[in-house]
Amino acid sequence: MSEQQNLELVKKAFEAFGAGDVPTILSHCTADCEFQCPGPEIIPYTGVSKGHSEIQSYFDDLLGTQSEVNLQIDQFVAQGDTVVAIGRYSARVKSTGKPIESPVVLTFTLRDGKISKHLVLGDTAALAASYTATAAAAS
Repeated sequence: MSEQQNLELVKKAFEAFGAGDVPTILSHCTADCEFQCPGPEIIPYTGVSKGHSEIQSYFDDLLGTQSEVNLQIDQFVAQGDTVVAIGRYSARVKSTGKPIESPVVLTFTLRDGKISKHLVLGDTAALAASYTATAAAAS
């Protein structure tokens, strides 16, 4: 696929994420797709998720523990089979009531018209603090 086609596919996945439509995201991923989200274990969705079932669990953990989710992408860069999205992520952790604010860099590797690898980079210290602090302690 061309760089423009790869970029459009990633943008469709972002639209699906904004709508909470995980099945559509999975339809844009290869069967052996790998999501990498480095960070401490206190963040429920960190680690490596492989295949549709594990990626579904990744989204269940992310969307199940957060509310007010907002992903704002300010810049896309496409080169060959790689698309990079740069922006900001915000949400609120349901268990603590604490907000999350983080810059993000999201990379996508595409193969045969689908996402085959995804890497999430953000402020994991801020994310971990949001999962461990109570709303009262944060004020």
